[in-house]
Amino acid sequence: MAGSDNSFDIIVVGAGPVGLSFAASLARSKLKVALVEAQAREKLENPAFDGREIALTHASIRILRELGAWDIIPASDKSPLQGARVLNGSSAFALRFDSLSGSGQPLGVLVPNCRIRDALFKIICLQDHARLLCGHSVVNATNSNQGAVITLSNGRQLTARLLVAADSRLSTTRDLLSIDADVNWLGHSMLICRVSHERAHHQIAIEWFDHHQTIAMLPLAEGVSSLLLTLSTNEADRLLAFDDDLFLAELTKRCGRRLGNLALASDRHRYPLVTTWAHRFCAPSVALIGDAAIGMHPVTAHGFNIGLCSQKQLAYRILTAYRDGRDIADPDMLRRYESYLRLSAGPLYHATNILVGLYSSERPAARLARHLGLRFAQHLPLVRHGISAMLKR
Repeated sequence: MAGSDNSFDIIVVGAGPVGLSFAASLARSKLKVALVEAQAREKLENPAFDGREIALTHASIRILRELGAWDIIPASDKSPLQGARVLNGSSAFALRFDSLSGSGQPLGVLVPNCRIRDALFKIICLQDHARLLCGHSVVNATNSNQGAVITLSNGRQLTARLLVAADSRLSTTRDLLSIDADVNWLGHSMLICRVSHERAHHQIAIEWFDHHQTIAMLPLAEGVSSLLLTLSTNEADRLLAFDDDLFLAELTKRCGRRLGNLALASDRHRYPLVTTWAHRFCAPSVALIGDAAIGMHPVTAHGFNIGLCSQKQLAYRILTAYRDGRDIADPDMLRRYESYLRLSAGPLYHATNILVGLYSSERPAARLARHLGLRFAQHLPLVRHGISAMLKR
């Protein structure tokens, strides 16, 4: 039998932004929470810049503000997104998304992933509510209606009434619990770096679907953007091996000088593209949140926001049950959480996969469909304004 130091009400596996925010969301209770992370504590205390800029919706900003993390992020790291343009091939036509007239608010705000992680980690430390267990991975996990048990790589065994997996789209915890998932390796990778450029971006993002590549330019500070180049994995590896001068020349050519001459403003980073959809988001004494439940393709920039919302929904249900003296791992409550997440995120997940299939195909019919689809959407204000409104919820 595990001792009191190894027994918790809730164990959260994974101290990424979603795991950290979920632990922070539980601070209003007296629940005993453990936050397990394979990385060393030093990595959490000083998260390195990883190239990723997160397009936060207003709903996500509200969540971070409620947790106290939003004000910790320096203003210089918050870049308003005033609009977006979607282009196809060499066509000059662009599908436009702009802030709703008269709202005075941007579509969203771009923030470096490392700054979000840093702010949430500081909140966890300030709250001193969750016990951080860093530097050891989960090597075994079992669950039943009575609770869950995990074993760490150092041999330590922990028990909990509820186990919450938040350990990435390739979740080891999910696999150990025999929760199946659709894991789709797309055969493409994303190269990311910051670039400085001659022309002003006016805080407008550009996404350009071209032959055998997709380019996104996300506006940061004046004259600086985050450039995301999606290619086949082999081609991405080839470019990653170039020296800076050759890499920059290749980027400039591929971007068609849309923002003038470019200069590198950061290191380069590469991420293989993989999407996941867990067949279940809960099991007896278990719940999945964030990428462990749903790993979105980044083309619509909604995966992070869905993750933040999923942890908030689960935390709310747990806190309500705890306040009312009910079981925090009540099966009916967990199934209601699962239903909420399936209904709220499922349509966007599947629509995104269809969009990716259409815009990554090189068949002539697909190219024509892309061109006609953009023009059709441009003349349907309900579509454009609906997407803009969704970003500003």
